[in-house]
Amino acid sequence: METAKKKPSLDGITLETIVTQLSEQIGWEAMAAAVPVRCFTHDPSIKSSLKFLRRTPWARAKVEELYLRQVRRSAQP
Repeated sequence: METAKKKPSLDGITLETIVTQLSEQIGWEAMAAAVPVRCFTHDPSIKSSLKFLRRTPWARAKVEELYLRQVRRSAQP
């Protein structure tokens, strides 16, 4: 049997929840540093970010990975 650690999952978490939590926890500047896209660097908002991320799969994947890294960090003691 495989003894892998239980990984956080995105099941049931909406993109809006991910963007909102990241913006509150790490801020738009840190999000822009991790994923350098215009919707995070120039007049950022939840609405503009969601519109862009829903149409741009590569950026969405990076934001989801950033969220998972943030969840792992906050779960550590």
